[in-house]
Amino acid sequence: MNFTNSVNVSVETTCESQIQEISYDGTEIYQPPPSLSETLAKCAAKIDFSKTSLDDLKKEEKTTAEDNDKDTTLFQPSLWPWDSVRNKLNDALTEICVLADVLSIAKDKRYLVLDPVPEEPEETKPIVQVYSRKKALGQAAQILLSGAERLRNSHTEQRTRNVADFHIELLRLRQNWRLKKVGNSNSIIGDLSYRTAGSKFGMSGTFEVTKAEETIDEEPSTSLSATGGGGNNNGLLNPSPKNSSALRVIVPAELQGVAYFKVITQKDQEDLCTAIVNLVGHGPNITQQGYGVWQKTIEDAQNVLFCKELFSQLAREAIQIQAPIPHVVIGNQIRATLLPGIQLIVSLCHSTTVDNSQPTPINDHDHDHVLEHSLHQLLREVHHKNSHHPFPHPASGPLGPSKKRMLAGPLAADRQTVLDMTKAQTILEQIIAQAQHIFMRKRTQYVLDTLARDVKDPQIVSHWNGMSKPTMSCVKINIVTHGYDTIYRTSLMIHVHERSLKVICRDGRVMYLSYEPQELRDLILCQINSHQISCLINLARCMAWPVISNSNHLGIGKVEPLGNASSCLLASPNSDRMIAVQIRCTQSQMDIKVYIARSPRHDFFPSPLVPEKFWENLGGHFKEVRFDKIEGKSFLNKIEFLMASLNSNAS
Repeated sequence: MNFTNSVNVSVETTCESQIQEISYDGTEIYQPPPSLSETLAKCAAKIDFSKTSLDDLKKEEKTTAEDNDKDTTLFQPSLWPWDSVRNKLNDALTEICVLADVLSIAKDKRYLVLDPVPEEPEETKPIVQVYSRKKALGQAAQILLSGAERLRNSHTEQRTRNVADFHIELLRLRQNWRLKKVGNSNSIIGDLSYRTAGSKFGMSGTFEVTKAEETIDEEPSTSLSATGGGGNNNGLLNPSPKNSSALRVIVPAELQGVAYFKVITQKDQEDLCTAIVNLVGHGPNITQQGYGVWQKTIEDAQNVLFCKELFSQLAREAIQIQAPIPHVVIGNQIRATLLPGIQLIVSLCHSTTVDNSQPTPINDHDHDHVLEHSLHQLLREVHHKNSHHPFPHPASGPLGPSKKRMLAGPLAADRQTVLDMTKAQTILEQIIAQAQHIFMRKRTQYVLDTLARDVKDPQIVSHWNGMSKPTMSCVKINIVTHGYDTIYRTSLMIHVHERSLKVICRDGRVMYLSYEPQELRDLILCQINSHQISCLINLARCMAWPVISNSNHLGIGKVEPLGNASSCLLASPNSDRMIAVQIRCTQSQMDIKVYIARSPRHDFFPSPLVPEKFWENLGGHFKEVRFDKIEGKSFLNKIEFLMASLNSNAS
């Protein structure tokens, strides 16, 4: 037989399921294959439980083998595959039957009774029992006596009303501060830190609350108990001669005393302004609202903790920030440069001793409520960022990007917008920016007030916007002439930023100025110059004087110290008079010169070169007018009188 051309044939069962139903349209509905449980049930149904055991099956096989007379080797067929399963189920059935018989015997108690084996009784000594009972009764009596003593003391306190109730004050203390009982003892621990708000400052803010004993009249100053809250003294504690509170509050040594911030701005070793930020003593006095003298102690301790946490944050940021002029941190003092020659000094003052003979440096005049609010708000923002992290969307995304950055893609944000999202200012940077803005605003106010005082004509009116940002303010400047404000007015809008000014003119021009006040002064003077020329042109139109020419940048004459000279040339309605006005800017006022000319000329004589007489209508030489001697309160008023007089002379 040749195996070279053989083909492997695989014999397998068909994978097609049996047809269960054929619908009228010819669709065949197949029966799904049986699951493992259904297959197991089908195989278990084939078990013949009539045969008792494997021995009977072997006997039957032996008898059938003896009947065969064939000379073949005896062959024992293989057992049934599910024979072991049947045997185990049969054994389990036998055991369950036996267990059922045992339970029926124990339950009915007709065939068998179950009695426990008696144990030998222990020998008890009556003396030991008496001693143990006596000890237990003594402990119970001690508890009852201590409770009765406390009740007697509480009733006595309620009758006398000389000592405040401990539990009432403890309830009031718990309404404002977090308290907890430690262990099985009666010690109560409180927490005055900002950890629940998101603070990560390492200093402990725990304090201990105990009941004040009647024998203690005064606590030492080192414990800083509730005896030190008698008077306000601008935020400092005054010792009280008697403790009138049932509570005694003990704070840690590092939180005792009074702490405040002292902010100084210096220019060439000269203090420009000083501000004191003291978080205690400037709000509503909670101590006088029935909360007890311990409230002042805890408020002072929390104030010290707040100041130390804030100064630690500012010092850490001052070291990390890479400024053009590096910030300096020495001890409890931070030095930062606001503008060239101007420094910001932030000092932390912490006093643990009280001397009533010396006046305290804290008063309401130096206290800066705006700076205090900014410090509270900025530190609260840091706490909020520490405890509120943006959740990823979707939940499987990375943790960290903010909601604005996640929406940058769907909103098609540009590169500059995405870069602005990644930038964040620290507390120190925002405080420096606010201080720079305050200086820029004061400089702008000083320049505008000085010009309004020195320049009488025209009038400079400034309108500061009441709604502003911490680092930007707006001022609108109107330059008008008294009595002629309906003819023309010049408007300016100035945006005051941290280190620059943005000026928006009436015609839409935008100019950016630096922090130098001289640039703003020069700009206002130039605007005054342009205002005078514009008002003169409008007045001439009202008086029917045609404008021959005008220029805001006159290129003749001597060099002006500031800006450019402006000029305007007017003619009378009969063209027999001409007025030339020249305005130059100076450092403090406007230099105005007025010239007039007549037509026809009186000194015209015909010549061989100019024989015609109509050349005399060109006008004569301009003569300067003593403008300061003309009647009038303002420049436009004098020009109006001059125009009227020239018209009357011509008529």
